[in-house]
Amino acid sequence: MIVEERTYTVKPGTVLQYYKDYDPRGLEIQKRVLGNLIGYFHTEIGQLNKIVHLWGYDSLAEREKRRTALSTDPDWIAYLMQSPDIIVEMESRILIPAPFSPIR
Repeated sequence: MIVEERTYTVKPGTVLQYYKDYDPRGLEIQKRVLGNLIGYFHTEIGQLNKIVHLWGYDSLAEREKRRTALSTDPDWIAYLMQSPDIIVEMESRILIPAPFSPIR
């Protein structure tokens, strides 16, 4: 298994606005297409205005297939067109679980 960590930096004071827009519209689409949502978080201490979500995949190939499917999904495209313009920056990292990790 691999874990994709996606971090969005949003405009100050808009974390709750992001959540209200994303759930249930965007969340349901991503869960349907991407599958394994591990967790969704935001920062409270340190660098603020960060939203972090973790998605699990069996492999990089599966991730690529699912991300491609998401980018062409008509419901996802419509969601993006109607969402508020509050994301300032997006980052993505691939995490590989250690042999002793409870998530493997």
